[in-house]
Amino acid sequence: MLKGYSIIDADSHVIEPPSMWAEYLDPEFQQFAPSADMKIKGENISEKISEKLQEIVNKQMMENHPNAYFHSYNSESHVQEMVRMGIDRAFLYPNYGLLLWGIDTMAPEVAGAFTRAYNTWLFEEFCSYDPERLRGVGAINLHQPEKMVLELHRIAEYGGKAVFLRPNPIKGRLLSNPAYEPFWTECEKLNMAIGIHEGTHSLLPTVGAERFRTQFALHACSHPMEQMMALLALIEGGVLERHPKLRVGFLESGCGWLPYWLWRLDQEYENLYWEVKDNVKIPPSEYFRRQCYVAIEPSESYLSQIIQYIGSDNLIFGSDYPHIDHQPDVIDQLVGLEKDLSKETLKKIGWDNPARFYGLV
Repeated sequence: MLKGYSIIDADSHVIEPPSMWAEYLDPEFQQFAPSADMKIKGENISEKISEKLQEIVNKQMMENHPNAYFHSYNSESHVQEMVRMGIDRAFLYPNYGLLLWGIDTMAPEVAGAFTRAYNTWLFEEFCSYDPERLRGVGAINLHQPEKMVLELHRIAEYGGKAVFLRPNPIKGRLLSNPAYEPFWTECEKLNMAIGIHEGTHSLLPTVGAERFRTQFALHACSHPMEQMMALLALIEGGVLERHPKLRVGFLESGCGWLPYWLWRLDQEYENLYWEVKDNVKIPPSEYFRRQCYVAIEPSESYLSQIIQYIGSDNLIFGSDYPHIDHQPDVIDQLVGLEKDLSKETLKKIGWDNPARFYGLV
C-alpha cells in the first residue's frame, strides 16, 4: 500500500535461475537444459541482442534493485522490493520463459517439458514463499495445442488464476486457430484470465524484426504492434464472440495504441461487416469494453483522454519489475497521477480492475 492506495501489480516478472531448468525438467528432456548463459545445445534462445545491450541491461537492473540483484531475484527479495515500492500483490510472468516459448522451431514436446518445469518451479517453489503476495501466472505451450487443457488444469490445481500467452503466431497458428478452441472453452469454464505478453528478440515472427536490428526499434514495434495483432485475431477469428466470459489482458505495451485501433476496427467493421459477420456480431470496440483489459504506463500523458474514450473500467497497471524499462519509483508515479485523475479512477486502476481481471472478486 502507498499513500492509502492498495496496489495489485498486474505484470511483474521472476528471473528464473538458469539451474532451475535442469532441476525441474523431466529426465528424458535433460539434454535440452539451458547452460548458465541460457543456450540450448550451444544455440542462442534469442536474436539481435548485442553485448553492449546486455551490459547496459545488467547494470541498470543492478542499480535499480541491488538487494534483489545480489540475492539472484529470489522470492524473499521479490517480496522485500514489493514492500519497498508499495505493492500489495504481484502477478508473476516469466523472464527467460518468454524467450524459451518463443522459439518457433522448437519441438512441441520440448516446449511442453519447459512449460511443465517452469510451472512446477513457479508454484511449488517461488510463490510458496508468500502465496498471498506472490501470484503465479502459469505458462501454456502453444506449440502443442492438444496438451494445453491438461496443463491448464494443472495450473488450476495449484490455485493459479491466470495463464500467459505470446501474441505472435506459433507454428503458423494465430490465437484464433481452431486448434486452440478447446483451450478457450476450458479457460472460460475455469474462470481463468489470459495475460497476453510479448517478448522482444524472440525467435518467432515479430512485427519489425524483419526490418530492424536495434533494441530501440525492435522494442518500440514488438510490444504494441503484436498486441494489436493479437486483439485483432481474437476479434476477427470469433474467439471473443464464442467466449463472452473470457477475460483477456494486454500487458507491457501502454494503452495509447488502443483508441486508434478500436476506432480503426470499428470503421472497418462498419464498411465490411458482411465479410466477418459469422465471427463478429458487434463492433470490435464493444468486445474490448466487455471483456478486455490493458495495462497503462503512468508516463502516458494522454491517460485522461483515453478514459474519456473507453472509460476507466478496463485499465490495469503493471510495474514490469525488474526489467530495464521498469522504474523503481513507478508506484509513486502511479499515485502521482492524482493531479490528473480522480482518486476513484486510481483506485480502479491500482486494485479494483486487476482484482476483477484476475478473478480475485
